[in-house]
Amino acid sequence: MSKFDVSRRGLIKTGAIAGAGVALPTIFTASSAAAFTNEPTGSTVTLGFNVPQTGPYADEGADELRAYELAVEHLNGGGDGGMMNTFSSKALQGNGILGKKVEYVTGDTQTKSDAARASAKSMIEKDGAVMITGGSSSGVAIAVQGLCQEAGVIFMAGLTHSNDTTGKDKKANGFRHFFNGYMSGAALAPVLKNLYGTDRTAYHLTADYTWGWTQEESIAAATEALGWQTVNKVRTPLAATDFSSYIAPVLNSGADVLVLNHYGGNMVNSLTNAVQFGLREKVVNGKNFEIVVPLYSRLMAKGAGENVKGIHGSTNWHWTLQDKGSKAFVKSFGTKYGFPPSQAAHTCYVQTLLYADAVERAGSFNPCAVVEALEGYEFDGLGNGPTLYRAEDHQCFKDVLVVRGKENPTSEFDLLEVVEVTPRAQVEYAPDHPMFAGGNLGACNPGA
Repeated sequence: MSKFDVSRRGLIKTGAIAGAGVALPTIFTASSAAAFTNEPTGSTVTLGFNVPQTGPYADEGADELRAYELAVEHLNGGGDGGMMNTFSSKALQGNGILGKKVEYVTGDTQTKSDAARASAKSMIEKDGAVMITGGSSSGVAIAVQGLCQEAGVIFMAGLTHSNDTTGKDKKANGFRHFFNGYMSGAALAPVLKNLYGTDRTAYHLTADYTWGWTQEESIAAATEALGWQTVNKVRTPLAATDFSSYIAPVLNSGADVLVLNHYGGNMVNSLTNAVQFGLREKVVNGKNFEIVVPLYSRLMAKGAGENVKGIHGSTNWHWTLQDKGSKAFVKSFGTKYGFPPSQAAHTCYVQTLLYADAVERAGSFNPCAVVEALEGYEFDGLGNGPTLYRAEDHQCFKDVLVVRGKENPTSEFDLLEVVEVTPRAQVEYAPDHPMFAGGNLGACNPGA
């Protein structure tokens, strides 16, 4: 008997979440000794894909959904198998997960925490999802991660970059493959020093929610350690579309660098406004004015067009990487959809495979078995080089890319170029680092 096979003979387990109107009591006998939330009992298993289909991060959400559909196809034995062929683990056989065909349901987070929780709750209670994944906002990720902890299902975070996701808001049932704000700062700072020197004055515009706050803290700390001064930090609403009123004061601030702690449509609009105000042609303090975008994506670069040329930032993955895993994923995704995947698509595809692999290796869908299989797990072949899922906080550690907008793109997809692959050791930190302090991972919750 495994450590997860605790006998529940004669016990009554109510639905996925206490108080759920649609959850009827179920009596478990010895035949379901390891009962847990939404235990798959038939020939299929249901995953919940919760992505922003509307709102400022909708472009990322659309690409995430494409990646999830591709992952399901590969898990069920369709297509060319993609990264299943390059993954260092060989547990996945293309026959579903533990022999059960993978099905899925979708929801729209709207890039709003309340909407995302409601969507995830519905997928768990009404659709029987045994795992929830997705999101392109850290506010959403933290909210849904908390819900999944309460409900007793695994949450495989999608695109979430806030330090808090695996810092003060970490949960035992939640796992993040994507990198974070601290890692962006650690990767970018040496590059910015070489490019722009140590005598710089920075002005921050920051999306006013958990991701923006921790990204601002991370990049400010990293650049101030170089000798840079921070002249101002201004918060902007996530729903903002016109940033003109925020850009104008930069001109009289004495700053010679603008740091845009914005993502998705926010970054496209704020960068466009900054260029319209002529910031990139300015000379301040005897230096050419520069703009930095700490978190970059190809989808953002496409939206911003000519304005991204020469602007530096960091990214979790890029489709031009030449390792076997990246090439396999780009080929599979491109064949199915006709264009290369974004970093959002990559991390969501990988998270789906990592969950399925953990279930296979554990021999169980029980969330506590999955947690044990993922904690301290080291793997390779998924596009980021050797990677560790650290047990203490469920954060993946891997190489980080520094990129810049390409001056002479050859296509609408060839917009960013990798200027440095920052080794994993340079972006690692202790689990009790001050930027990640507080909170408690706690114990896994199987929902019993």
